[in-house]
Order: sequence, then structure tokens, then C-alpha cells
Amino acid sequence: MLSSTKVTLPVIIIFLMLLGACQASSGGKGSAANKAKDATPTINLEVSSAKVDSAAHFLTKDLIVSQKNMAAPYLFVSAKASIDEKGQGELLIPLVAIDTPAWLSVKHPHLTQFFTYQVDLPDSQLKNLLKQQMALVDVVDPQKRRKSASHISYVQTAKVLDQLYTQGANDADEYQHYGALINSSATQFSIWAPTATRVEIKLYDSNKQPIEGGQVSLTEDKNTGIWRGLSVRAPQGTYYRYQMSVYHPQTLQNEKVWVTDPYSLSLSTNSLYSQVVDLSHQSTKPKGWDEQMVATLDSPEQLILYETHIRDFSASDKTLSDPSQAGKYAAFSQAHSDSINHLKALREAGLNTVHLLPTYDITTVDELPANLIKLTDSIASICQRYSQLSLCTAGHDASQSLENVLSSFEPSTAKAQAVIEQIRALDPYNWGYDPYHYTVPEGSYALNPEGLSRLVEFRQMVLRLHQLGFRVIMDVVYNHTFAAGLHPKSVLDKVVPGYYHRLNPVTGAIEQSTCCDNTASEHRMMAKLMLDSLIVWSRDYKIDGFRFDLMGHQPKDLMLEARAEVQKVDPDTYFYGEGWNFGEVANNAQFVQATQSELAGTEIGTFTDRLRDAIRGGSSFVSGNDIRVGQGLGNGLVTAPNELHNAQNREQMMQEYLLSLDQARIGLAGNLAIFPIENAQGENVFGRDIDYGGAPTGYALDPADTVNYVSKHDNQTLWDNNQYRIASELSTGQRVRMQILSLAYPMLAQGIPFIHMGSELLRSKSFLRDSYDFGDWFNKVDFSKQSNNYNVGLPPADKDQANWDVIGKILSQNEGRDNVNAQHIEFAFERFRELLAIRSSTPLFSLQTADQIIRRTKFLNTGPEQTLGLIVMSIDDPYSRDLDPNIEQMIVIFNNNIETQTFDFSDAGKFTLHPVLKRSQDPHMKNVVTSTNSFTVPGLTVAVFVR
Repeated sequence: MLSSTKVTLPVIIIFLMLLGACQASSGGKGSAANKAKDATPTINLEVSSAKVDSAAHFLTKDLIVSQKNMAAPYLFVSAKASIDEKGQGELLIPLVAIDTPAWLSVKHPHLTQFFTYQVDLPDSQLKNLLKQQMALVDVVDPQKRRKSASHISYVQTAKVLDQLYTQGANDADEYQHYGALINSSATQFSIWAPTATRVEIKLYDSNKQPIEGGQVSLTEDKNTGIWRGLSVRAPQGTYYRYQMSVYHPQTLQNEKVWVTDPYSLSLSTNSLYSQVVDLSHQSTKPKGWDEQMVATLDSPEQLILYETHIRDFSASDKTLSDPSQAGKYAAFSQAHSDSINHLKALREAGLNTVHLLPTYDITTVDELPANLIKLTDSIASICQRYSQLSLCTAGHDASQSLENVLSSFEPSTAKAQAVIEQIRALDPYNWGYDPYHYTVPEGSYALNPEGLSRLVEFRQMVLRLHQLGFRVIMDVVYNHTFAAGLHPKSVLDKVVPGYYHRLNPVTGAIEQSTCCDNTASEHRMMAKLMLDSLIVWSRDYKIDGFRFDLMGHQPKDLMLEARAEVQKVDPDTYFYGEGWNFGEVANNAQFVQATQSELAGTEIGTFTDRLRDAIRGGSSFVSGNDIRVGQGLGNGLVTAPNELHNAQNREQMMQEYLLSLDQARIGLAGNLAIFPIENAQGENVFGRDIDYGGAPTGYALDPADTVNYVSKHDNQTLWDNNQYRIASELSTGQRVRMQILSLAYPMLAQGIPFIHMGSELLRSKSFLRDSYDFGDWFNKVDFSKQSNNYNVGLPPADKDQANWDVIGKILSQNEGRDNVNAQHIEFAFERFRELLAIRSSTPLFSLQTADQIIRRTKFLNTGPEQTLGLIVMSIDDPYSRDLDPNIEQMIVIFNNNIETQTFDFSDAGKFTLHPVLKRSQDPHMKNVVTSTNSFTVPGLTVAVFVR
């Protein structure tokens, strides 16, 4: 084992000089080489004082690069994976320093400044050496029999593995039968493990007991690195695991590991065993599966996305016919529950797509119900299982439910969050951004998580949503895994250690900029795993599109390839995701990323933070008073300033306000880079010229590039965000109107609207910024519309303790004006349904090309003389081939002011209020006035006029 001060690796080094291999005389780049005249059978290499890193990379079969400029570079290889202080090992190969090839900066820009060394090995020998420990060593005096190493760099080998095994016409990435494939007479097991020295499959029955004769040694195909084996004892339903012998860079030792199948299609409870399954078999399908119809759309711009967490959807629903279905797939098959009735009402108004937060197999929720703590559990039941909890010694009535105990706490205190913090690892809640197995439905959402049952239950949910008229989008997380190394829940990094994850180029540690262990989808077999997984979800589970978590951590080319492959199965699939630019791959440091700007014009959508921030205000990463001071258009910036805005910062706030207005206008125009507009300074510019923190506001080239939102699972809900920022004197009614006005922006914008489930119900998480693992208490959604879950206790200290003081101050200053009742929630819901109906009533809100938007959309009330608080958008349809035969022009007015505003327009008398708004029960609609030459719109209202 090598460390920074002392190196240990075995004791036998045979110094081999390869025929024709050369050693640079000086070790400098491009220096002349001398042929070795002899080979020494045993070399003692002193390594105890050598510096150690992992900054060597085997890029191609003839090229190694290293951060260190080595005077006498040798490649050390050890089958025993050990160099000790005696400095003995199995193989020492001299390298030749060469000039950096020109292609290196193109293919591996992050390694451009590294030093390059040539190696000459036959493919067959190199493949064998890659199964062993490899290090690049700088030998102090190569002419002496007793040698010393001044520097040791362990070798990262992912790139050369790709060259050797995935760049041929018919090798590892063309193979289509990874995992367990049931044939007519036997089941074939296949796994790509080119660095393994031994692979066996172990078979188990339904009780997880070993099957007699169920141990099969797999055979490696040296060309592909694929290990295969057949068994006649593995019919559908058989459980299995792999046992592998492999060198692991985490421990610097040869390891024997147990691991599930990265290509698993079914699993046991808690994913301890993979299961053999044929997804086309009728036993895996609910009734009606093969006959189901899926709603179609003419273009992706017609999508209206509703982000739903499976547990949130029904965990708090008291109207389920079977309470055991709460938080489960099965709740979507209810006939008349509050949650289903809510979905039906939204569908009737025009909602067409349900986006499910991750529902592949996740890591952190125990799938055994008996191990879980739920809000409905009694204190006695909880403490019988987990007596160590402080909840059990606090004197609570043992017959009370946990929910009742939490409700008894004073909301202004931290008591509720302290209980949730203690139990959150034991509750049934997680968002699911913790991948375990990518291509199996999550078991904790199933009534029966064991084996095939969860597959049927998941399919039943998808079938039910399709029957309700929805398309189904699945949230996928191929950018990281929850675990790596030899962690019990590591999979990929046990199968091919150091390959599936992106390693730091110097330390060799797995990069974790995403939150967890970043995967390396730039490596071909990680890319293939993603591609194959997506095809299964699309083909076998009828998923209609995919939302990609942290998509910017993946190559653009891969995203385009993935969509093309899925389109072969489902031609109208839609891809979108987070195109954020950060981390070790930022600014295309390692490859061209799938970021906002790079995906422009591809019709792969990216969430736009431009419109979001203009409406919500501030930044997602600040705390305390910095949150409150950052008002946006949707919560009173300039038009209703809170107490932190005064004459001293008025000018700065006005500049921010005018910029936010222009950013919002570009957002309403599909975030197009080339959309023409008069900016606040009176200049005629394009969307790309409007500043967004040093980046262009407009970056899209097609409306399908843009997904518009003001709230999603991340960060505070829209309601909580607004309460942080709204001036304390504003009434409850005004706060509700701010919520609906904010939602109107994505709903009436070009591009694709994205709605966070419950935002139409004023959903609150009691100010919690990141509720990913904080249970039903903070994540509750009440579809009975009695409560919005606001102020149920200070949010957890882990995420929000720095905000407790400002929350307390806000709650005190608001004097209850931030508390809503059932009438407020119902009012918000009906106004949102109107927005859905308006958007769905005409194709003019879902224009399909940039040219259509530029020709038909314009903004009035712009420039330096604009009336503050008003955004006025015109959408025209005057052409001979009308998109909407019933409409010649629409005027949309967003009045962000508290007070009524009048906007002069010469042809106003030719317009009438949109038919949906004519029927509205909103009393403000009675005060919308259209005169001969002006429109009058009440405060905090959006009005749509048509002619």
C-alpha cells in the first residue's frame, strides 16, 4: 500500500526490458532514447521516501501522461498489489518521454499541462497488466542495481480501457445482453469486468438460500472484457449475486467482493440480491398493460409539466380507500381520493404531463415497513423499536401518534425539527437522488417490495396515469451514485474499480461536486449503461420522457445520442434537465457539456434560472437578511418594498428592478438569444445582450430549449420564498395574489412550463430550503385544501439554523397575515386552473420555432419611460395560415403593482377579456376595464385580452 510517507506493495520485482523499448537519457520531453542492453532479473526499488499521488493516466495503449515530469520514468506493475519498504515487485517497464501530441488538448483538455510518456506493449499483455496494480515511478538512479523511487503516481486506467474494449466494431459497447438473459433452455449471465481476475455467479431461491449447483464460474472474452456463463438452474424469479476478484485502487489491494448486477432489472427487498426477470413476461404486467393508449402532443412546446413526488402525492391523503396505499404507487389507482380528484381537476383544465421525482431503486429508504417510523405511528410503537430516541424519554403520552406530538409543539420553537432530525434516517422519506440500481423501480413505494411485485406496481401506476390522460416523465440521476469503493451499497465501483466514476486527475479521489460520487459518463461503458437503462424505461415501462439531474455533468454528445436511441423506441420522447455549469467539468474543462448554452438549438430543454430569479428574487444560496433584502418582481421589488429597502439603496434596487423586468420579458419570449427588445436604457438589443450575472439572459435558439419555472423541489417553495421577502404590512389576499401572479409567468411564457406540485395550493415547507430527507412533516401536501403546511415549526437546523432569527422576526412582524385558510387555498387553486385553461386554449402560447416567436411576439411598455410594474406582451396571429382561427391578437398584461394600473393602447376597444377570465370568480376580474384606447388592470393581477 502506498502512502504519502511510506509505500507498501509486494516484495518481488522482475525488471523486464521490452524488446525495442527505449529509455530517455535525460527524462525530458522529446529527449533522445537509448536502447536497453540487458534485463536484470531482480530489482530492489527503495520507495519509503517517495512522494505519492494518482496523477498518472493511461490514455491510449501507447501513451501515459503524468503531472510529474519524471527524469527516469518506469511503469511498475504488481499482480500482488504490493510494494513494501524493500521495494520489490513483479514488473518494471521503462517509458520514453515524448512531446505532447496535438490531439491531447482536444480530447482531454484538463490534462494538457501533463507530461507525456510512450509505452509499447502488445494488446494482449496490456490487457493482462490492467488487471494488476499499476504505478508510474521516477527512478532516482536507473543504472544501479539497487534503485530508488523519488515519486510514485498510481495510474488511472479508464481511458485506455475504453480504447481497448469499446472502440472496435463489435466489442463491449455493442453487446446487447448484459445482465441475466433468459433463453429457451438456460439463463445467460453477462457482466463487463475487464480488470477482474475471477468472476462467479451465485444463485439463490426465494428465501435467499443458495441453490444446489447454483455456483457458476464465468469465462472472460478477452476481446470484449465480458464475462459470461450459463445456468439451467436460474429460471425467472431466481435471485443472484456476483463474486469477483479484482484490484481496487481505494484500498490498493486485491479484493474479493460480492456485488449485485449493475444491469439488474429486478431486485429483492432492500436490493441485496438481483433477480432474473423477463420484462415481456405476462407475470410482470398489470391487466391492460399491452393495450394502453398514451396521450400524444403535436410538439414538445405543448407539454405542461407537473413535478410530483410519489410519497408527497398521497402520504397525507386521509381519503384513501386503503390507508396502506399512502405514499405508494398504488395510490395513483385510487378512484376518488383527494389526491386523484386533484389530478383529474388539473387534467380537465389542461395539465398533460406528470413528472415523477426519482423512482428507480434508491439507497437510503429501508424497504421493510416494520423498520420505518411514520407520522401515524404511536409513540409506544416507535419506542418499542427505537428506545434510544430522546422522543422516548420526553414524557409524551405513549398512545399519541407522532403526528399529534409534533402538532403539540409551539411552531415558533425548534422542537419539531429536532424530532425529525433524529428520525429522518428511519422514516420512509427521501427525494430519491441517491441512485443504487438505475433500471429497477424503487421498492419503498411498493406495497410489496420483493422481486417482481414492485415491477407490476410501478407499471400499474404508469398505466393509471396514462388512462387519466397524462404523459409520464421520469426523473433520472445518471450523474452520480450514492456509494462507491467497497461500501456495502456500492455497485459500479466494485465491478470495474476506478472506471465508472470521475476521478480527480491528481489525487485519484472520486469527484463529488454533484453531492455524491460523480459518475464518468464520458467513459463509454458508463454512457452505455445510461443508454441501455433509458431504453428499458422507455420501451418496457412506457415512460414518455426524462428529466436529467445535473445534466451539465454529462457530455452534450451523449445526451444527443441518448435521445436518438430512445426515439427509436418512442419518437415523441422529450429530454430536459439541469444544465448548470459548475464543478470539475465547468466551462467544458473535460468535454463539451450538456449545459444551457451548449444545448441551445437541440430541443433538449434546460431549466432557466433567468426568469426564476427575476420573479423570485435574490439567490438560492444566501441566508438571513440577505434572503429578505433580495426581493423580486413576484414579491414586491420596488412596487412594495419591505423594511430593508430604503432611500439609501433605492437607486440600486431600481436598477435591479428594471433589469429584472427585461429578464422576465426575455423569459416570456422563450429565453431566446436573438429575440429583439428595447431594454430599460432605450437601446435596441437582443436577449443575449441582457445581462444575467455576467452571462446572457437569452441563450435558447428554440422554444423547446427552455423549461420555465418559479418553484420546484429544490430550495424554498414559492410560498415560503415569498414570505421571506414580502413586506410585512401586505394582506393575506395580496400574498395569495402574488403567488398566482408569479405562477402566471411560466404558464403564459413561450417555452415549456414546469409546475411544482402544490404550488397551486400555496404549498409551504415551513421555510425549509432543502427538504430532501426531512420527512412527511415538512413535505406534507394537503389535497383537501384545508392547510398549506405553513409555520409547522422552525425548519431543520441542518439546513436553516442561520435563518431562524429572520424567520422569527418575519412571523412576528406579519402578525398572522401570512396564514391562509381553506378559502385562500381554494381561490389559488381556481386561479391556477384558469391559467392552465388559458394556456391550453390556444397554440399561441406554445409557438414551435424561434422565428414564430420573433415574428409574432413583442413587448409594449419598454424602455426608460415605461410604467413601472407593468409587463405588456402582445402575441399576433394575423397571417393567412392562422395558428388560431379564433384569435388575431392577444394582449397579456402582468400588473406587479399593488394598485390598479391603466395602460394606453390605441386599439384597446377591439379587445375583450379572454373567455376563461370572463367566467372567473375572481372579483378582480370585474374591475378589468377595456376602453377605446386603454386597458385597466387591478393590482397583482394578470389579464389576457383577445381580439
